[in-house]
Amino acid sequence: MNNPKFPKNPDTLATILDYSFNNQELILQAFRHPSYVYERDELGISDNQRLEFLGDAVISLAISHLLMESFPEIKEGDLSKYRASLVSESGLYHIAHELRLGDYLLLGKGEEQTNGRKKPSIISDAFEALIGAIYLDGGFAEALRIIAKLFSPLLNKTNLGKSLNDFKTELQEYSQDTFQSPPEYRVEKETGPDHNKTFYISVYLKKKLIGRGKGKNKKEAEQNAAKEALACLKK
Repeated sequence: MNNPKFPKNPDTLATILDYSFNNQELILQAFRHPSYVYERDELGISDNQRLEFLGDAVISLAISHLLMESFPEIKEGDLSKYRASLVSESGLYHIAHELRLGDYLLLGKGEEQTNGRKKPSIISDAFEALIGAIYLDGGFAEALRIIAKLFSPLLNKTNLGKSLNDFKTELQEYSQDTFQSPPEYRVEKETGPDHNKTFYISVYLKKKLIGRGKGKNKKEAEQNAAKEALACLKK
C-alpha cells in the first residue's frame, strides 16, 4: 500500500520502546487520526480508532497487573483509584507527551490548523492505539513489558499516596503542558474562629476562573479547587 509520508518516521520509536514491529501497517495505522482518513477515504486505509479501543483495554489490564504485583499490601479500593489516575486522559497524556507522539500523527486539515498535535485527547488516544498495535503485533507479554517500562516512574511506593489525591500537582502539570501557563490560587475569604477556620480558595488559569474549593486549611481548599478545575478543563 502506498502510504503518505508521516511528519516523523514511526520507525524511530523502535529504539525508545525497545520494540520493532513485524507488521509495519499496524504502527502506521496507530498514527492515522480519523480526521485524516475521513479526508482521504479513497485510499482505503484505516484510522486508529479500533486500535485505540483495544489499547485502552490492554493498558487497563496491564496497569492492574503491575499494581497487584507491586503493591501487595494495598486494598482494592485504593488500587482502583490509583489505576484510574494512571489510565485517565491526563495520565496517558503525560506518557504520550514524553514520547512526543504528536510529532508522528497524520491529521486532517482542520485538526492541523487547530494545533491538534498538542491536544491531550488526541495524543492520549494515539498512545492507546500504539499499545493496541503492539499487542496485536507482539502479544500481551510485549505490551506489558513496554507499559511497565513507560509507567515505571509512576509505579513506586513513594508516589502512591500522593498520586491518589494530589490534584494540585496534576493540575500544575496539565495546565503547563496543555496551556503553557501555571494555575494561580487566590484566597477569597476565611470564615469561623481561629481554631476552626474554613478557607475559600479560587484557582485561575490565564486570569480565567476555573475552579473553587473550601477546606479547614489552605492546602485542603487548594486541593479541592484543583479537583474542580481539572473536571472543568477535561470536559
